[in-house]
Amino acid sequence: MSQAVSYLSWLESAQYEFGALVRKVLGAEAAASIDWRRPRMICIAAGFSHHDRVAVRRLPEQIDLVRYRIFDGGLLGLLLVDSVTGFPGTASTRRGRERATAVDSVPAVPAMSSPKGGGPVPECLRGLYAELDEALTAWGEVEVASLRHYIAYRRLVNVASVSFRPKHEAILVYLRLDPDTVELQEGFTRDMRGIGHLGTGDLEVRIVSAADLEKAAPLIRRAFEAA
Repeated sequence: MSQAVSYLSWLESAQYEFGALVRKVLGAEAAASIDWRRPRMICIAAGFSHHDRVAVRRLPEQIDLVRYRIFDGGLLGLLLVDSVTGFPGTASTRRGRERATAVDSVPAVPAMSSPKGGGPVPECLRGLYAELDEALTAWGEVEVASLRHYIAYRRLVNVASVSFRPKHEAILVYLRLDPDTVELQEGFTRDMRGIGHLGTGDLEVRIVSAADLEKAAPLIRRAFEAA
């Protein structure tokens, strides 16, 4: 990211030269269409740390973090890990960045919308969710994405999806596991095949206590080991 910021700084100081190069290679129309107000940085790497993801939310620029994987046969996989739009109204110039006020946009726990839309993780579930988040991110390199209706935990695909039921003080986890391989328990696990639900995963695990989380640990381990 520091390299990308350095490149952006250079680009801003060489707008005339860059415009002349675009005009020479792509033509006058392309050069005239360059918009210097909100350039976007795209950082592509084999992996990003928690500190990287916090850092991009403190910068005023538009930044995408993209993780790559190279597979057998020369196949290249790209996964969008995080995307931030920057601070609204902040022009991408040195003067604009100097005017920008640093805002910490990262909450203590990942923000997300409830199933009915809007709002952070319910207060009554934050402690339990923090323990669940620790369990879900303990299996090597796991990306966490806060989406509109749920929080996704993924490697190359979603392995677990988390949504909240604050009225029942419950957290629902949908795991990428075949329900036929699990001994279902009423009130704890449920086969969601053919049942519409938010998030991805065929096995629903209902967590309302630390005891439920402990009971869910083997299922979480199986889902991530198979991913």
